[in-house]
Amino acid sequence: MSAPSASADSPLPDGSPDSVEAAAARASRSLQGLSPELTSRVPQLLEAMRSVGTGLELHTTLDRICETAAELADAHYAAIGVVAEDGEGLSDFVYHGIDEATAERIGRLPDGHRGLLGALIHQPRTLRLADLSADPRSCGFPAHHPPMRTFLGVPIRVQGEIFGNLYLTEKRDGAEFNDYDVHMVRVLATEAGIAIGNARLYEAAKQRERWIDGSVAVTTALLSGSDAEEALAVVAEQARHLADSAAGIVLLPDDEGGMEVVAVSSDEPNGALGVVVPPESRIVADLLEGESVFIDDAASDPRIMTEIARAYGPVMMLPLQSDGRVLGTLVTPRARGARPFSEAERTLATQFASQAALALMMAEAQRDRERLAVYEDRDRIARDLHDLVIQRLFATGMMLESAQRRSVVPEVQVGVGRAVDELDVTIQEIRTAIFALQQGPAEAPSGLRTRVLREINMAAVPLGFKPSHHFVGPVDAVVGELTGKNLIAALREALSNAFRHAQAARIDVVVDSTVVLADGQHGVRLTVADDGVGIAEGGRRSGLKNLKRRAESLGGDSWYGPGIGEDGGGTTVVWEAPY
Repeated sequence: MSAPSASADSPLPDGSPDSVEAAAARASRSLQGLSPELTSRVPQLLEAMRSVGTGLELHTTLDRICETAAELADAHYAAIGVVAEDGEGLSDFVYHGIDEATAERIGRLPDGHRGLLGALIHQPRTLRLADLSADPRSCGFPAHHPPMRTFLGVPIRVQGEIFGNLYLTEKRDGAEFNDYDVHMVRVLATEAGIAIGNARLYEAAKQRERWIDGSVAVTTALLSGSDAEEALAVVAEQARHLADSAAGIVLLPDDEGGMEVVAVSSDEPNGALGVVVPPESRIVADLLEGESVFIDDAASDPRIMTEIARAYGPVMMLPLQSDGRVLGTLVTPRARGARPFSEAERTLATQFASQAALALMMAEAQRDRERLAVYEDRDRIARDLHDLVIQRLFATGMMLESAQRRSVVPEVQVGVGRAVDELDVTIQEIRTAIFALQQGPAEAPSGLRTRVLREINMAAVPLGFKPSHHFVGPVDAVVGELTGKNLIAALREALSNAFRHAQAARIDVVVDSTVVLADGQHGVRLTVADDGVGIAEGGRRSGLKNLKRRAESLGGDSWYGPGIGEDGGGTTVVWEAPY
């Protein structure tokens, strides 16, 4: 008895949806005319389609398609070659049927630039071969590859565009793939295209969400009061994580027209911190013009001028620009042989770089405000010292000299004379401090010893006392410029922490250039010890993390311990690095 004719979505008279029985009847009619063998395999096909459509993660979906296709066509091996965005070669190759040990012996995966796989990229059509090695387009197999003879290739389309090709080889009974296999695999490839499309949409949404969260993290780091160096470190770390790259690197323009690496996030120390890319580099010129630079393989690109960069493969170099001004560059390199960055990743990374540039603008404005406030305080303090303190000390000295002349007791005359000498020394020290307060940053001499003394003198103003200092070894002669610059930054960080948190009455600074580090290298060690309140449990340690990160980037280390107060009160910060 035949079922009434109705469309798949037409309602019944009472308005309820079409019944399951009606749908089953239509399905039965659609199978009429099919061969018994094909009809008998329909349940297996339906189960395969159901399996393929399960899940949303893209790579898992590709794995499931390979496995399902192999079961459906009774093949030993299955694979999907994902066509690259430029249509040249394969960007990914997912396989089934080859164990990991064999895959490791085979080595590099097919790239689709030649051979039968390359031909199917440029001519995406169903291809069935009784012996693929006999096809003139075949280029053979690499060593340790299992033998493969019979072959079936079917294109996979996603929304009408070629996504890749599904390959099946070695039918289990030794026969060739037949027409029924072709029909089944074609239907499966259509369903696979739908599943892949859904997985790609899901993955794109998740990817955008991750990049947005990364931008929020950078902005939050600035709004929470983090200093400029910590903000740059957050930018580098977030970019590395989001771009799935081997490192995240931030470069800022230097005085010579090049760009210097100022922040690095990497699982492995790479010695990049402090490296300067010279202004002669064509890449620097493009970046300073506000142009993004994308490199497929840094190891072979002739524009690369630093040896460190040649250790990587695909690289994104994105200018950090805001209001037409280039503040720096964000670099996200991937390991050699890694997949290139997709168009979606490039777009998202460019948007992230714009947000990071805004963060840098905010940090720079904050530094300018702080610098202006410091200069105003220094000018006021210098005037007060000159107009009030020195004049009073001078008047006190004259009074003591007058008392010395009137005294007839030799011991009193000697004691008063010493007091007058001490006042003269104090007046000279105050005049030196006034001179240091009136110096601009560009006037600082280049010697490390002098720069350390300058930092100590500047810290004396907010502290209310001058930290003591001691140098061991030929500091100026042996410590290189990069290590010296980082040591000064570490000293500034340690003195700033002592002023803001320690409530110390005494601070000792030691710079020792005679130490031998744990790995046997000669290095310099900075020790800043105070007698303050110490580090509170659960308190912020971002400054200490900055010190450790800066030291480790140079191959050194940093730690802290008890201070110089009573019973170990206070904090001692140690920072060391090779020359």
